[in-house]
Amino acid sequence: MKILFLDQSGKLGGAELCLLDIAKTYQNNCLVALLTDGEFTHILHQSNIPVKVITKQTIKTSKRSNLFQGIISLTKIIPIITKIIPIARKYDLIYANTQKALVIGAITSFFTLRPLVYHLHDILSLTHFSKTNIKIAVILANRFASLIIANSQASKNAFFAAGGNQNLVKVVYNGFDIKQYQIGSNLIQKARQELEIQDKFVIGHFSRIAPWKGQHILISALAKCPPHIIALLVGDALFGEHKYLQKLHRQVVELGLENRVRFLGFRHNIPQLMTACNLIAHTSIAPEPFGRVIVEAMLCGKTVIASKAGGAIELVENGKNGLLVTPGNAEELAYILTDCYHNQESIKVIGNQAKTIASQNFNIKQTNQQIHQLICQIL
Repeated sequence: MKILFLDQSGKLGGAELCLLDIAKTYQNNCLVALLTDGEFTHILHQSNIPVKVITKQTIKTSKRSNLFQGIISLTKIIPIITKIIPIARKYDLIYANTQKALVIGAITSFFTLRPLVYHLHDILSLTHFSKTNIKIAVILANRFASLIIANSQASKNAFFAAGGNQNLVKVVYNGFDIKQYQIGSNLIQKARQELEIQDKFVIGHFSRIAPWKGQHILISALAKCPPHIIALLVGDALFGEHKYLQKLHRQVVELGLENRVRFLGFRHNIPQLMTACNLIAHTSIAPEPFGRVIVEAMLCGKTVIASKAGGAIELVENGKNGLLVTPGNAEELAYILTDCYHNQESIKVIGNQAKTIASQNFNIKQTNQQIHQLICQIL
């Protein structure tokens, strides 16, 4: 079985990390075709996964594009499709990993008669997308996809609500390499020393910097917490959201939290940083399709406080393997953070339970077996 994976971005996001794990299974019988170059290209090379950057020209579309903007983008996509079609004929299957990749994959599938798999990593709702983008995704998926893999029940339900064909969709949760999250105590101590947080109660927030990810909610909550509690914000502004990052810096200054909030930017050593924290906060103000950070925190043995919406509800059972908070409610978050600070033994118990449950339910081997079986069925 030879698979052509399509992804729109050379930047490293949750969808790309998921694709990386899947592609490793087909390492000698696949090609990852990227529409733009970036760090993801180098990581694929390092993992010995064949990769080809189709174009150096950026296709400027957004999740809020209207019909006119979509038509303009289509004229730029046509030259890319002409490059991909002869490549696709050498493979048995086209695997579209993102929405932009779906557009290209669907047209390529039509001309090459290769079956199309669409991996749905998004909640197709007006919170995240324009009506035009939702309609295009649903029409193309219904018409051309032989299989749609949704990363959560929440993503699946949103697809149905938008008019998607429920018979095409199978839910497969993201998988993780459990070994990557087994961090030795010496590395944890080293991280805390380097960050000078040995005597602090640390809240970690791991996400790209974006308004809907809710970093501003955590900062507002922190201002209402005991002064011994600090926050580490790990992640960078990836998709033109640098104004929001600047706004966060101003918010920190206005609240007098310069010594309690640290912006660490993009980091590779996520498991090590997570294990150096006391708690992990997930503060998305819009429903999360899956919540990769939530599972990563669990695998690190940490209690995660997650926004009660979307895929997070499927991952967290409140009080058992994590805690849930109303999205956008800084007052409630501050209360929970303070309670955790005063009951640190309790959150250690929850963290240990979370690690056991996550290790059983989100193993990458199980995930890849599920995907492989589904692909074999359509071939």
